[in-house]
Amino acid sequence: MARPMWQRLAGNPYLLLAFASLAWSGNHILGRAIEGKVPPIGISTVRWLIPAILLWPFVRHHVTRDWPAIKARWGIMLWLGITGGALFSALQYVGLQFTTALNVSVLNSLVPVLIVAAGALIFRDRIALVQVIGIATSLAGVLVIVARARLDVLLRLEFSTGDLIIILNMAVFSIYAAYLRLRPHIHWLSFMFMLAAMSAVMTFPFFVWESLSGFTFQPTLLTALAILYVSTFPSILAFAAWNRGVELLGANRAGPFLHLIPIYTAVLGTVLLGEALAPYHVVGFVLILTGVWLASRRPAPAGPGSSP
Repeated sequence: MARPMWQRLAGNPYLLLAFASLAWSGNHILGRAIEGKVPPIGISTVRWLIPAILLWPFVRHHVTRDWPAIKARWGIMLWLGITGGALFSALQYVGLQFTTALNVSVLNSLVPVLIVAAGALIFRDRIALVQVIGIATSLAGVLVIVARARLDVLLRLEFSTGDLIIILNMAVFSIYAAYLRLRPHIHWLSFMFMLAAMSAVMTFPFFVWESLSGFTFQPTLLTALAILYVSTFPSILAFAAWNRGVELLGANRAGPFLHLIPIYTAVLGTVLLGEALAPYHVVGFVLILTGVWLASRRPAPAGPGSSP
């Protein structure tokens, strides 16, 4: 008997990973589309609050079982919530107020290189010369994008505020990714719920401040669609698809699917937002990808007399 279509889709890692990247790309498009119309801190809070509420009925028995491990590593869980949840999502929506969705997606490709750098700086992971070259190459790609391939802009450091916020945001996420090695060994649903709940709690006071300053949610169709999208696609559905895809295919083979994000965004941004794909985007993306490939190469094993 033929399996139902949803079971066939759930067993296809390529479709799952491609879908996750599409959902995250859509988040960049949405973040740009709501610029000036929906509060960025508010939408960041909602992005985590609603998934936490929706997940609770399915995850409470996992959380109860995993609570001793969570309690033992409470400090690192809080740090991961601050960096990977609250700061990362808030800075992303704030940055999209000042730069294009395409720029955000291309700069997103810098993350694998920054993770290598964060591991070396924080945990003293060994980093080979080829990885240093990779980091330098990717940084060159970033400069091409933020300077719009113009030497005069580069010399005067007239970078877009949004681009700089997004680069900072990529660094924050890389710190989060580096510290993931210290997270407690708990069910992934328990981890997702705790991340969502802590992120919502930590962004909520800033959401209140944002609302008191006059930037509030308005009862419009755009607001409703934004809340519906961010609380389902880039959070619950994308993470579920990504984790299942990694489970089926392996992390190393799944990683390159993240580079579909700029491609999706180039198409969606052109069609939906009217953003133009410029030559400097292509040059910067090629440099970043080259740097990622170099930086992802493993260092050679230590020799007999080398330090561990």
